[in-house]
Amino acid sequence: MIGSGWFLLGAPWDCSGCNRGEARGPAALRVAGLTDLIEVDLGDAATVIGSSRRDETTGVRALPDTIAAAHALAAALQAGMRDHPERRPLVIGGDCSLLLGVFAQLRLSLGEVGLWMVDGHPDYFDAPGSDTGETADMQLAVLTGDGPRDLIGLGNAVPMVAARQVALIGHRTTGLDAASAAELARLPAEVFTIDSPAVVDNPHGAGHRAAVWADQLRVPMWLHIDVDVLDPSAMPAVTYPQVGGPNLNQLAGVLAPLTASPNLVGVSIADLRPDLDPDGRHAAGLVALLDGTL
Repeated sequence: MIGSGWFLLGAPWDCSGCNRGEARGPAALRVAGLTDLIEVDLGDAATVIGSSRRDETTGVRALPDTIAAAHALAAALQAGMRDHPERRPLVIGGDCSLLLGVFAQLRLSLGEVGLWMVDGHPDYFDAPGSDTGETADMQLAVLTGDGPRDLIGLGNAVPMVAARQVALIGHRTTGLDAASAAELARLPAEVFTIDSPAVVDNPHGAGHRAAVWADQLRVPMWLHIDVDVLDPSAMPAVTYPQVGGPNLNQLAGVLAPLTASPNLVGVSIADLRPDLDPDGRHAAGLVALLDGTL
């Protein structure tokens, strides 16, 4: 059971600016029963992105709206952490570039914070190299200091998280197209990685390795779950599905050692597409996953 140690904060964030579907994720998770499990729901931060224009200088899509959304989420998270110091935040998205707002706040309030990023993609494109210019293509690069100045400085310190304090878990490393292989090659060597084959082979072992690695950092840890880490057979309701991922039970096995860690300070979950989940069963599956692991 999730219990009383959490507060809920929505981030209806769609970095494409096209109302594609991710922004409706927080509402879908609430309808699926998440609010019944958490006593304190702070509603949604003002993270709606209305522009789809790609900035000519940086190559980033919806750059001014993205900066505004990051500041809005940081402010809402700051207020939640101030008003509910006995609870940890559960931020529900929206797409995974909500991490820009999360870490803008964490860097200011807590100093150095590490990241467990459970994701099917490295999210390490540079903006000119991204086909779309979406910050969801590049948010890990931005967090670790690789990107346009206006984004990497959101936390008033660069980087918002050091590459050596990031664990990337569940990303695909086989069968990649040329662009995805180039993205993976950009990932800093300091990032601790456990790829999807290792996760599928031994889920709990993968989570345990990531928890032990974090113990050695001696910093608070944020856990981010991008649901496209799941195999499309388990989670088709995402924008960029990839085969070769874990099922829900295997993902639960990975998460268990991380959510049990004393280093954990908060969790975010992102990238559900409710428009691709008309009966809500995939949203319900994610609520059950959270209820069983937090």
